[in-house]
Amino acid sequence: MITVKDVEHVAKLARLELSEEEKQKFTKQLGDILKYVEQMDEVDTTGVKPMAHAFDVVNVMREDEVVYEQTKEELMANAPEEENGFFRVPKIG
Repeated sequence: MITVKDVEHVAKLARLELSEEEKQKFTKQLGDILKYVEQMDEVDTTGVKPMAHAFDVVNVMREDEVVYEQTKEELMANAPEEENGFFRVPKIG
């Protein structure tokens, strides 16, 4: 069972400020969600294969082929700043 204290804890973790009315509302809503999940635990799933998707998903694989290889000069043409043949980026810190 979800309590107002549980909702306050979750709100604190999420850095949310809730009014007393919202705390009551969310306590009821989260409690209803957990009751529904408990109902699902009662369903007999014997023989049901676990799945990640509602339908079969097949990963299409292909060989990597170089279609066009850009030269270093072409790539460096996009650099806002360059130093010794490398991208120059601003120092962070």
